[in-house]
Amino acid sequence: MPKMKTKKSAAKRFKVRGSGSIKRAQANMRHILTKKPTKRKRHLRGTTGVHEANMASVRAMLPYAG
Repeated sequence: MPKMKTKKSAAKRFKVRGSGSIKRAQANMRHILTKKPTKRKRHLRGTTGVHEANMASVRAMLPYAG
């Protein structure tokens, strides 16, 4: 049986933590930033976890990640 391929776009967007959860960057920080409040931009700066509802699809895209 051939090896499964990793979706390279997903590999660039997601990282698997040591605990097995998956971290991702937050959206809405690419453009049209002048009209967004500074507080909103500051809170979007960090990373967050992938929601349980999307976990199965993300894991399917990353077959060899953790």
